Amino acid sequence: MYTTPEQLAGANKANVESLLTVANTAFASAERLAALNLNTARTLLEDSVNTAKTLLSAKDVQELVSMQAALAQPAFEKAIAYSRSVYEIASQTQEEFSKIFDSQYVEMNKNVTSVLDKAVKNAPAGSDVAVAAVKSAIAAANSAYETMNKAAKQVAEMAEANVAAATTATVKAVGATAAKAKKAA
Repeated sequence: MYTTPEQLAGANKANVESLLTVANTAFASAERLAALNLNTARTLLEDSVNTAKTLLSAKDVQELVSMQAALAQPAFEKAIAYSRSVYEIASQTQEEFSKIFDSQYVEMNKNVTSVLDKAVKNAPAGSDVAVAAVKSAIAAANSAYETMNKAAKQVAEMAEANVAAATTATVKAVGATAAKAKKAA
């Protein structure tokens, strides 16, 4: 049960490919975040100039307050949209990493099982109990991993639903506050 140079080369090649996939995923995510931040900065600058021009055109204090209330809602909605975009990029990146690590875990299990099967063939008589114990431990570890993976996905789904509900409630609250400010003006 010796490892051949071909097996080592194959394992190294698979590890390099996995690392490249992880690096490409990280770079793609960073690129998307950078583009989002650049576009957001550009939009923020344009909106700031337009807001300043609009506020400078106010004829009295009451009109200024009314304008501020009207301008607050779109700015807040853009901030919420930005937050959603960042969250979406982070979630997608996490999902891609999870897929990569899951496939690595499956591959590692196959390799361990293969090595164990080879060891059984070359094992001395009476070692069946030890091999069965190792297989049982591997099965228990796999079951625990799958259970934790499912639980983590459920927690992520619940967190996403809570973030969406909180965002919607906040947007409604700001909209109601802006409407009250308009009426007061």
